[in-house]
Amino acid sequence: MCGIAGIITKNAENYQNTIKKMTDAMAYRGPDSSHFEFYANAALGHRRLSIIDLSENGKQPMFSSTKKECIVLNGEIYGYQNIKDQYSDYPYRGGSDTEVILAMYQKKQKNLIHDLPGMFAFAIWDEERQELFCARDRFGEKPFYYAIGENGEFIFASEIKAILASGLIKPEIDKAQIAYYLKNGYIHPHKTIYKNIFNLKPAHTLELKDGKIETKPYWTIPTETSKLSLDDSIEKFKYLFDNAIKKQLVADVPVGSFLSGGLDSSTIVAVASKYKENIKTLVYGYESGDLNEMPYAQSIADKYKTDHHIILDKKQKISETLQEVYSYMDEPLMDTSLLPTHLIFKEAAKDLKVILSGDVGDELFGGYSFYRYNINLSQKGFYPDYLSKMILMAGKFKEIGSERRHRAEYSDTLDYHQNKVRNHFTVFEIKKLGISDEVPGQDFSFTPKNEDYNDLMRIDLEKYVPGNMLLKGDRTSMYNSIEVRIPFLDIDFAEFCIQLPWQYKVNSTEDKIILRKAYSQAWTEEIAKRKKNGFGASVKEWFKETELQDLSRELLENKNSYIFKFLDFNEVQKKLNKQMQHWSLLILALWFENNKNYLQ
Repeated sequence: MCGIAGIITKNAENYQNTIKKMTDAMAYRGPDSSHFEFYANAALGHRRLSIIDLSENGKQPMFSSTKKECIVLNGEIYGYQNIKDQYSDYPYRGGSDTEVILAMYQKKQKNLIHDLPGMFAFAIWDEERQELFCARDRFGEKPFYYAIGENGEFIFASEIKAILASGLIKPEIDKAQIAYYLKNGYIHPHKTIYKNIFNLKPAHTLELKDGKIETKPYWTIPTETSKLSLDDSIEKFKYLFDNAIKKQLVADVPVGSFLSGGLDSSTIVAVASKYKENIKTLVYGYESGDLNEMPYAQSIADKYKTDHHIILDKKQKISETLQEVYSYMDEPLMDTSLLPTHLIFKEAAKDLKVILSGDVGDELFGGYSFYRYNINLSQKGFYPDYLSKMILMAGKFKEIGSERRHRAEYSDTLDYHQNKVRNHFTVFEIKKLGISDEVPGQDFSFTPKNEDYNDLMRIDLEKYVPGNMLLKGDRTSMYNSIEVRIPFLDIDFAEFCIQLPWQYKVNSTEDKIILRKAYSQAWTEEIAKRKKNGFGASVKEWFKETELQDLSRELLENKNSYIFKFLDFNEVQKKLNKQMQHWSLLILALWFENNKNYLQ
């Protein structure tokens, strides 16, 4: 796991100081070493977090055996040992997964991407062809940003801050992305908050030759539905997940696992314990209240005899944690779980370099309550337009109930999911705040259908997962110099789960059906009966902190605050209600404050 950077331009040797500034800006992504390589027209830089092949043979940028190609890679190629056996005629110098990609490139050129598993963002400079070949993994676990410099340089990096550190571009705010953030809580997963800094889409390659950039998809989310019976699906589910865990336990440093006491993390620990004794597990514990996960996590830790560690909430001030997080976040992210996620990685970094996470189980197995609720709405039926107007009009004079109102306000399953779930400001409210730009739509790789509830999960896999969840996990883990691995996103397992009939996952009253049937015997009884708990917190409680109130006044009640170059001051004051809209505006204001020097 690392940070990568590069500049493709004539006389690239002249950019030695620039490429160093870029990698220094994200040194935390690779605190173990820093290296650079130069061709006449390409400068490549790398920060290394040593996980596989800790020797000098694993360092990057890495030349191929012929030195005609050079690669920088951020990520892990799971199961790379088996791939290496398929390319055994390559003269390997070490045991890293990075070198396997070079071996594949020499044999298959760009077609290697179709056979490459894992989480990755990489760039290969081909000196003979004078071209750059880049790719990003299928779900967007690893980031890849790029821009064109003022002198025509092609610049790429793992983080936006590295591109800004080059000093080769002056960023321009994209107001449409402010609108997208206000509506959804994060920046569009295929864009950035800047008009002139670009985000390579997940499951896409980028080719640069003769100054021309071409991006294209190499994989799309499966839309077929499996014909396997439920019993056969359960068996294959368990087989594929076991394989995923085995592959992700491979490292030359200790591997631990988060253990929240929920279904997903408990399953990971149960399976991992078959292959690794006394695995280190970590829970972020609250001493009281509804968010106390410790007893549930302890029950699994006891069952599997893990080396269990409780990271107690130290009651660090919210304002202090928030400002610490936004010292490194390149874009605003409304998600309240960002703060505890940062804190648990911060503590975990004292003992570990690699951690397994239970992320994305909800999107694969239908774990969120809004999936069940949406199915319930759909089965009862959304009202036709003429009836909707009558019901909503009646609602002005009497309470009609939230369920009837939702069936009247939204036209169908997809409309409800995309315009109600996780939405924080309406389009009307955004315009009143002063952003007249249209909220960008989502360009899915498939055409969602109302009658297939799997499409709700596919939408989240292409929208929320890369735009929010994976971005949050990458930035908080890498800032703390930890590699986070997500077994549920193993490509073989994830593709299988996506294609399962939705009835195997969720209905109007049950969730994670196949996971429960496959692994309930591996859990304790109390965990099997648990309802889902999020990792966020109560914003209303947070706003009781005096220091957070002071920060809010400083940023949101001061007309000179940079946010008011984009939003209307008076309209913002109406939203300072210590709820999610208030939190969203505070995050945006803090982000602007921390980045205004780039914008002036």
